[in-house]
Amino acid sequence: MKGHCHCGAVRWQSDGDVAWSCYCHCADCRRNCAAPVTAFFGLPHQSVVWSGDTPRIYRSSNRVERLFCGTCGTQMAYRNADDRVNIHLYTATLEDPSVLPPRFHVFHAARLPWLNLQDDLRRFDRTTD
Repeated sequence: MKGHCHCGAVRWQSDGDVAWSCYCHCADCRRNCAAPVTAFFGLPHQSVVWSGDTPRIYRSSNRVERLFCGTCGTQMAYRNADDRVNIHLYTATLEDPSVLPPRFHVFHAARLPWLNLQDDLRRFDRTTD
């Protein structure tokens, strides 16, 4: 798998197995991406190799880091201290995002009332835990 930011300055690749793929409806992700919902997938931290510019890091809380391109601002990934196994990469950074559709929704209880994604995927009020 390979991905990059909008301008191509920050790139990543991985030969790791995808742990999960989901939509996230939480207010933090919406605000961070300026979007009504976002899609993530998990890969083992050690399997992701960054190239080009080093992603910049915004620490949005004492347990969360959000990685982004310092040139174009594209959100690239999310790291949570509570998930020591996987880095959460934004699906839209994939070279071909169509190859990895979300498999479930998280923080569905926080979704915007005017957004109605009509699919048969499982919905979790918070996370899958």
